[in-house]
Amino acid sequence: MVRTGSKPSSEPKETPLSQDNITTDLVTLRDYWRYAISRFNAAELGYGHGTTTAGDDAAFLLLDSLNLPIDALDPFLDARLLPSERKLLAERIETRVTTRKPSSYITGHSYIQGVRFHVDERVIVPRSHIGEILFSEYLGEQGSAYLPDPFAVESAVDICTGSGCLAVLAAKFFPNAAIDAVDLSADALEVAKINVAEHDVQEQVSLHQGDLFAPLKGKTYDLIITNPPYVDHASMAGFPAEHQAEPAMAHDGGEDGLDLVRQILDQAGDYLNPEGGMICEIGSGREILEEEYPHLEFLWLETAESQDAVFWISAEALKG
Repeated sequence: MVRTGSKPSSEPKETPLSQDNITTDLVTLRDYWRYAISRFNAAELGYGHGTTTAGDDAAFLLLDSLNLPIDALDPFLDARLLPSERKLLAERIETRVTTRKPSSYITGHSYIQGVRFHVDERVIVPRSHIGEILFSEYLGEQGSAYLPDPFAVESAVDICTGSGCLAVLAAKFFPNAAIDAVDLSADALEVAKINVAEHDVQEQVSLHQGDLFAPLKGKTYDLIITNPPYVDHASMAGFPAEHQAEPAMAHDGGEDGLDLVRQILDQAGDYLNPEGGMICEIGSGREILEEEYPHLEFLWLETAESQDAVFWISAEALKG
């Protein structure tokens, strides 16, 4: 009981664990996963770079840091970690919370359908629906109803290649194709160069710096792949810190998000062979495009998270 006139006692305040305390008290992967989730939730971190929850993001950060399969947390949960591994995980959890950078920037990797790519702050963290479509269409039992025969494609181009991930996947799916990959950012192309080398597709993939089709004058292709910047300015203004950490140029699609999509649509027909076509990711601009281009036949493709973020259009439709 506190007596009148006496100085009230106060409970000692809890202080954050030091890095030494963390690495002493936490010994298993389960310990670090639980700890990371608690820290991420308390910090109200943002997600959307391949993960959607604190639990998933923490699992990715820990597993990728340990060079473990990112989709196989359970078998390793109760594995005891080496002192060096504990130190690494504690540091990376702290970095994720204090900098709010996407976990992929911290580990240096991102994945599309399980395929690992190098990423850093020179490029947007790849998370394209097109990668999902390529895998689902070409690895299904029936083959694709609209994409070309993968062995018949002799030329393809990836416009706005960024990290080069779609160009690399194109090289894997189209073994007979020569593939050009274009980006305006010289920094992005340096990252793409790393991925092309790491996946050993240098003989197939050529990198070009320039604005959309500008470096490709006179060339035509069986397939155009493009995931251009398509975020509108209102959405960019509301970006959480994690998205602000990415190059703004890789997001900025203009006032309504479709500036580059329009340019690509207007030019693509000149760069396609007669039996060719284009697959393009646009985000949420379907209604605007269909109103502005009523003469074009867009085939909207369904993915796990969207029914109208990606379209396929044939060379015949573009030139007609």
